[in-house]
Amino acid sequence: MARSQATFGKKENEKKRLKKRNDKAEKKEERQANAKKGQNLEDMLAYVDDDGNITSTPPDPTKKKKEIKVEDIRINVMKQEDMAPEDPIRKGVVSFFNDSKGYGFIKDQQTQESIFVHANNLINQIKENDKVSFEVEMGPKGPAAVRVKLES
Repeated sequence: MARSQATFGKKENEKKRLKKRNDKAEKKEERQANAKKGQNLEDMLAYVDDDGNITSTPPDPTKKKKEIKVEDIRINVMKQEDMAPEDPIRKGVVSFFNDSKGYGFIKDQQTQESIFVHANNLINQIKENDKVSFEVEMGPKGPAAVRVKLES
C-alpha cells in the first residue's frame, strides 16, 4: 500500500487555511448584517464649538459671534529687521576648563546657558572662574564660544 503524498504538516496547514477563510467569511457576513444603511445626514454631521471641541449639537444661531478685524490677523513671521538686534559680544564666567585636553565651558551671564569653548578659540589663556567676553557661533555639536578674551 502506498502512503499519501500529503504529510501531517501539510494537512494541518490546509486545515488552518480553511478555518481562516471560514472565519473571514463569517466576519464579512456579520459586518454586512450590522451595517447601518440609510442613515440620514443629521446623524452623520459633527459640529465644532467655540472651544474647538467636536459636538453633535449645532451651534446656537442667536448667540453673538465674536468680530475679528482683518488687520489683527498675522500670517507671516516677523522679518529679521523687525526684531531687536542682539549684541554679538557676550559676557560670562568660565565654569570649567581642562588645560590638558584644551576645552571647557562658559556660563553665559545673560541666558545662563553653558557654552562649549575650545583652546583654539582663545585669545588669552583662561582658567576656572575667570570673567570673559566671547561671541557664539554654531559648531558641529551646538553653540560654541569663539574669540574668547579675558575681561579686566
